Amino acid sequence: MSGHSKWATIKHAKGLADAKRGQMFTKLIKEISIAARMGGGLPDSNPRLRTAILKARAANMPKDNIDRAIKKGTGELEGVNYEELVYEAYAPGGVALLIEVLTDNKNRAAADVRNILTRAGGQLATAGSVSRLFKRLGVITLDGEKYTEDQVMEAAIEGGAEDVFNSGGIIEVTSSPDDFETVVNALNAKEFQTMSAEISMVPEADITLDNDGTGKAVRLIEKLEENDDVQNVYSNISIPDGFEAE
Repeated sequence: MSGHSKWATIKHAKGLADAKRGQMFTKLIKEISIAARMGGGLPDSNPRLRTAILKARAANMPKDNIDRAIKKGTGELEGVNYEELVYEAYAPGGVALLIEVLTDNKNRAAADVRNILTRAGGQLATAGSVSRLFKRLGVITLDGEKYTEDQVMEAAIEGGAEDVFNSGGIIEVTSSPDDFETVVNALNAKEFQTMSAEISMVPEADITLDNDGTGKAVRLIEKLEENDDVQNVYSNISIPDGFEAE
């Protein structure tokens, strides 16, 4: 889950639990492969591939995995052709959802997404009605117990970051998509270790629900994230203080 609520930020940045690590790597491999297929296997001339590799490195993906994913995308190794889809939807309580899909079976993915939404009381939205509620930003997270906000801010702002703030022990750095790579490189040059680094869809404004409504929306988002075809789920929900997911 991506977003600027404290719980969502922590969950996203620390979502590298061993149980989900394999699934996360699978999604990163798909992202790298499609970037290589569309723009070639040379990161220097393929911005999308560079960004995908930065995200994989931030998640500590081994270099061999990255190299194999690139070769599958360029056809040097046998791979799968993926299609990109974006679904706009609403969770219970009017929470806006952007669901990014990378799939080798468009019909299966569409049926799965609709089924997950329907079972949880969500629904698909009219094209454009949800996407206008989000803006694309570079989002980089670091461990707030390891670094201070001031330490990170000096390097990040120097690299072109727009904002740096501490949310629940996670330092989050945001930038324009154009400056994202420069900011990541500036942090790496100062030997900061990032927890995650990606181009993300960030809500222009958040929506807050009561605990029951929040629980329903969070469970739906987690069901979507568990689907192998779903690459990313972005929402505008703000998690209230004291809320704990079941």
